[in-house]
Amino acid sequence: MFKLNLKIALRNLWRNWGITSINIGGLAIALAAFILVTMYFTFETGFDKSNPNYNEIYVIGRTLPDFKTNTTSPPLGKTIKAELPEVVSVGIMKMSYFEFPVTSKNGVVFLSKCLYLDYDAAKMFNIKPSGGLLRPEDSGQNLFYLSNENYKTLFPDNKSGKPEMIGIGSKSSGITGRISGSIYADPHSNIAFDAISVVKEMGVGENYGYNNYNTYIQVKPGTDINALEAKVNTIYKREMLKAGEDPNNKDFKATRTFLDPLKNQHLRPKAGTDANYKILMALSVLGILILVIACINFTNLSIAQAAKRAKEVGVKKVMGAYRFQLSIQFLTEILIQCFVATILGLIIAEIILPKFNNLFTVNLSIWTANSALFWQLPLILIFITLIAGVYPAMVLSGFKPALVLKGNFQTSKQSYWLRNGLLVFQFSIAVIFITGLLIINSQLKYMRTEDVGFKPEQVVYIKNLTIFGSPSKFDPVRDRIAKIPGVKSVTVANTVPDGSDGGKNRYTVDGKEQSLTFTDVGFDYFETLNIKLKEGRTFSRQFKTDTANSAILNEAAVARYGLTDPIGKTIRGCQNKEYKIVGVIKDFKTLGFEKPVEPTIYSINDPCGNPKTEIMLKIEESRMSEVLSTLKSQWPEINKLDGDNFRYQFLDEMYGRLFKKQEQLQSVFFAAALLTIFIAILGLFAFAKYITTGKIKEIAVRKILGASNLQIFKLINSSFFIMVLIANIISWPLAYILTKKWLDTFAYRIDLPILPFMMSAGLTILLTIVTVSIQANGAVKANPVDALKYE
Repeated sequence: MFKLNLKIALRNLWRNWGITSINIGGLAIALAAFILVTMYFTFETGFDKSNPNYNEIYVIGRTLPDFKTNTTSPPLGKTIKAELPEVVSVGIMKMSYFEFPVTSKNGVVFLSKCLYLDYDAAKMFNIKPSGGLLRPEDSGQNLFYLSNENYKTLFPDNKSGKPEMIGIGSKSSGITGRISGSIYADPHSNIAFDAISVVKEMGVGENYGYNNYNTYIQVKPGTDINALEAKVNTIYKREMLKAGEDPNNKDFKATRTFLDPLKNQHLRPKAGTDANYKILMALSVLGILILVIACINFTNLSIAQAAKRAKEVGVKKVMGAYRFQLSIQFLTEILIQCFVATILGLIIAEIILPKFNNLFTVNLSIWTANSALFWQLPLILIFITLIAGVYPAMVLSGFKPALVLKGNFQTSKQSYWLRNGLLVFQFSIAVIFITGLLIINSQLKYMRTEDVGFKPEQVVYIKNLTIFGSPSKFDPVRDRIAKIPGVKSVTVANTVPDGSDGGKNRYTVDGKEQSLTFTDVGFDYFETLNIKLKEGRTFSRQFKTDTANSAILNEAAVARYGLTDPIGKTIRGCQNKEYKIVGVIKDFKTLGFEKPVEPTIYSINDPCGNPKTEIMLKIEESRMSEVLSTLKSQWPEINKLDGDNFRYQFLDEMYGRLFKKQEQLQSVFFAAALLTIFIAILGLFAFAKYITTGKIKEIAVRKILGASNLQIFKLINSSFFIMVLIANIISWPLAYILTKKWLDTFAYRIDLPILPFMMSAGLTILLTIVTVSIQANGAVKANPVDALKYE
């Protein structure tokens, strides 16, 4: 029976090769998109799952009045381990983003993510260096490992991963160190590094004021996390009071600790952004919708073809075939089409994959041995076969022999409404994608053209190892750089305005304490970045006090304190250091457009600030290459610690990376809009052919009675026009809600425009009229005699 069904299926598919091609082609394209989305979803949700302790690891974070953070102090973890039996292990780590070179006779690598952690943290995260994980013997021992990739670059002949000597910094610095071996850096882990340093104990001698470590705990399976979270918070409050915290401080009262599972850290950390999660969910929904639209297309065309199969079903039923057997036959036909579409989908996905990897900066592969796609694809095949095939099979197998053999066949009203409803649904999704794409384009255009408050163009950031704690230490370097023709200004700071979150401290003005971001700068910082002054002045060498106790606030900081006349007021910061406010600058968007401008204080001398290492210089555009070439040749003399390692980046490119997530979303919506429109037009084309064929005699009669071609085109297009119009009316509220929610994630955004809604309606209506008219053209121009003659 299966062999007979297969033969009949192949014969029918070949006989209706046009519709078959449209069905398979639409499904293949949708499946290619769905396969890529499935691979990406599996990758993004699989971080750290190889860790045997995956479900029992939590990071301890703090909820402060103004923000959340995953940083805590080392003593907290030690106290938790000593007092809470449900905590199996406590690991403490700290990431250093201070980039420095290490060298060997074979080359140089630059380490930008050096992870410092204790032995318990390394064991908790299943970190296994070459030669096994060793426990440092004393607090002074440091086991330093390079990632396999970096180790191979420096020591290509050492296959065993044994210890080696390396140079640190420039070759002329003479600083050396010892690496203990190599280690595999799992790219599919939240604990990303290019080198690690394992110590016996982290934060020795540091108290509760050093909140710059990450504390992870491993709990016993089945632990009540809510109860444990409350215990950890109680310990934290108690220890802070012991450390001298004022119990009446309202900020201390509002501060709480929380536990965030390891599985949340990549996509939805409590202390961080969930942008990755939103992008993944949007991409997943788009992939599912595209596949559903393709299945709808398949269902619609199969029902439309029902008339051609009616007599076949009638004869088979008269000959004794059961409905179940007929359903199996039709499902076999659909399974064959879905199988071919799956193979074509894999081929298309393989072709598109390099561009997809480049867009999302991943390295996915369809053909890896451990790919989840091998078990997911059969499930996808069964899913689409059932979704696209069950209803058509039930409709086709349900025809009554007595009626269809008399030629009295017509599809039911339910099929008619279903067919039209599915077409409306297809175009509704297409309209949502088109509207979303146009609004995303508008927001991105706004982000690229809006004044961000500073000018990163022609500003070069030079990577540097030297710490410039005071202006007197930076002045010799500054003077050498400033003498190069084409250099307009030079400055140094502890951070670059590229979207990085700066450190925060508590500052008090007029008895009011607030949390401010602190930025330690050098002279000419505001001039180099062309940051506008609102009132007062910027730092100047003419005022000796500027290097000691002067500060500048931004507008957001002034607003937070509610100051009306800030110039000359005193602001007290870390270690009770007092500053005199000498100026107020206008807000500038260092964090991009998604986050509001942080209230920030700028000073030249901050005892609690990060070291000033970031050199920035403004260069004349016409002399950019000349200046960079001169800097490279003179750098060993200008900055001996860096020596021959002259590296730079353009600040506008660094700032532009803040738009990457939205540009990804733009690309995804562009592809989704194209795919949905293409699939919908394919279905519309075949559907219009079916409708036109069914009205061939009606058209002939109308032509004989004097109807013009334009009137006939209007007749055929009218029903499709109404359906597409209904699709627009249905989709507009949904598109409005979705795009408004997306725009609400921006602190600085456009007002929701009406033009994209009008444009999506005009585009879909135009495409519908063109598609239907092309298909109806043959019937309109045909000779009425050919359509009306009986024999």
